[in-house]
Amino acid sequence: MTDLDRSTTTLVGGGADGGAGVPDPSGTLCALIADVLGLGAVDPGQSFTGLGGDSIQAIQVVSRARPAGLLVTTREVLRSETVAALAAGARAVGRSGAGTGPARPARRFGPFAPTPIMAWLGELGGPVDTYNQSLVLRTPAGFGAEDAVRVVQALLDTHDILRLRVPGGAGATGAGAAGMDSAGTDSTGTEPAGARPLVPPPGSVDARALIEHVEAGAVGDEELPGLVTERIRAARRLLAPAEGIVLRAVRVDRGPARQGRLALVVHHLAVDGVSWRILQDDLRSCGEALAAGRAPGPAPVPTPFAHWAGLLRADATSGRRMAEAVRWTDTLRPAPEPLGGVCALDRLDAESAINRHTRTLPPDVTGPLLTLAPGLVNGTVNDVLLTGLALAVLAWRRPGTGGGDGGSVLVDIEGHGREEITDGVDLSRTVGWFTTMYPVRFDLGLPDLADARAGGPTVGAALRQVKETLRAIPDHGIGYGLLRHGNSRTGPGLAALGIPEIGFNYLGRFPMGDTADWAAAPGHDFALDDADEGLPMAHAVEVNAAAHEGPDGLTLSATWTWAGNAYPADRVRALADEWFAMLRALARHTALPGAAGLTPSDVSLTGLSQADLDAFESQLGDLL
Repeated sequence: MTDLDRSTTTLVGGGADGGAGVPDPSGTLCALIADVLGLGAVDPGQSFTGLGGDSIQAIQVVSRARPAGLLVTTREVLRSETVAALAAGARAVGRSGAGTGPARPARRFGPFAPTPIMAWLGELGGPVDTYNQSLVLRTPAGFGAEDAVRVVQALLDTHDILRLRVPGGAGATGAGAAGMDSAGTDSTGTEPAGARPLVPPPGSVDARALIEHVEAGAVGDEELPGLVTERIRAARRLLAPAEGIVLRAVRVDRGPARQGRLALVVHHLAVDGVSWRILQDDLRSCGEALAAGRAPGPAPVPTPFAHWAGLLRADATSGRRMAEAVRWTDTLRPAPEPLGGVCALDRLDAESAINRHTRTLPPDVTGPLLTLAPGLVNGTVNDVLLTGLALAVLAWRRPGTGGGDGGSVLVDIEGHGREEITDGVDLSRTVGWFTTMYPVRFDLGLPDLADARAGGPTVGAALRQVKETLRAIPDHGIGYGLLRHGNSRTGPGLAALGIPEIGFNYLGRFPMGDTADWAAAPGHDFALDDADEGLPMAHAVEVNAAAHEGPDGLTLSATWTWAGNAYPADRVRALADEWFAMLRALARHTALPGAAGLTPSDVSLTGLSQADLDAFESQLGDLL
């Protein structure tokens, strides 16, 4: 284990018997990790990240470990050198204070201050009352109307944010948010109208009124996705955050002998990509309970969303966050061109299907890209994908700039936002919209782009630079949103600097082709935003990437969306082509001798540069 792992771990039982009370914690975690990563088996001597696991999947491991009696943190899953080391540091749930949730009483109900991402949505300046994400799952044959009511009610009563109400409508979450305290009141002690999202107690929302039942016994497999999509579109129009309706469901019954479908449509204020994984696990456990004749009852949520919102509000004005303001100001100013800051007051066109382009990398490229390339620098999938993007932007714009941009690339990155900003918080089972967005400047100088495209040393050097840039950002960028949307002193100054024109989001891995009950149904996108008509785009160009695990292997799919009044289609498609060219180069680079190596953040000695480490590794290689 790393020094950080040792300093944050308290053993229950001690030694190799970590997770006392669980007979075989190592075997349990190996099985959980294999299931999350879609692997046949995992050896205790292997590491989670070495197997290709990312931070979103780490949250799934934490969530599934709790019902198995083990408490681990996302940080421990990602940083433990082996599964055996992770197991040795695991705590038993309920032992020695482990797994008891927040140290102070957690507030579940009533008004709360809008989180930064809620405030961001309110500032977009367009219709957002039906802005949603959806998920469609296979249901067991014979899954009846009352079964659907019972499982949806269980979700509503377990996950508070699914009962969210915003009196002023979803767009009101940006009104005066920076001046509120953790209870949703402003600095004068009053409660501004329309700016107080609130959570009513369990039982206050009736699932029966939120579910549409569709008989589809005569509908074939090919026609089924179209039918479900049509009903999803109808369901989204019935979302009404002002009335406390942020969830709608559609049950499709195909008779007693065929799997049906259950579609959940949830307003984006109440869900994100990680939340869907939690909800899918809960639906599966509820279905199993019904099949066994038990009442559906998902595991409790250690940290309620309203409590988390209060922690964010307090952190936004803390000394450690205020100290970050200079960092974010320096990141945004001056903006490089032509991919530079778009003034927040500029109105981009709304998202449109005609301004959308999807590309897919095949398994022979995606496999090494997402599993081997991160390991070259002890990094992550995001490090690899953003390296390719930064190099692609330089190559894409260099013909028009003569290379005079200094090699600076500015990108707005989306993160899952479930950061360990304080002790005693466990968000592995908390449903809600946690997304963080923060600007990152990659200064790559003037790299040899021809060598980079060939997968040569240039692309490896860029990967190390990008990794170090991302590692230097405190708490994976959560501070930017806090200072921009939750702090009245720093918010206006950051807002005046604008935002990057390009937004990037890696959604993680998703299994494809699973035909089991409660698996994702074919023919439907997973956790992609469905915006209201007329809502302006937040960035001039946005790329959403996801990895799909299918029977033929791992593929990477990327959807590029752009504002029609910002760029012509051929320019964006050219950038998409450049990105995939650089990603192919990174995949080829993994096969080069000596491609792997340390970066300064991997060692405890301060003051070491990348050049120092490269020289040391070269000398060591000569000695060997």
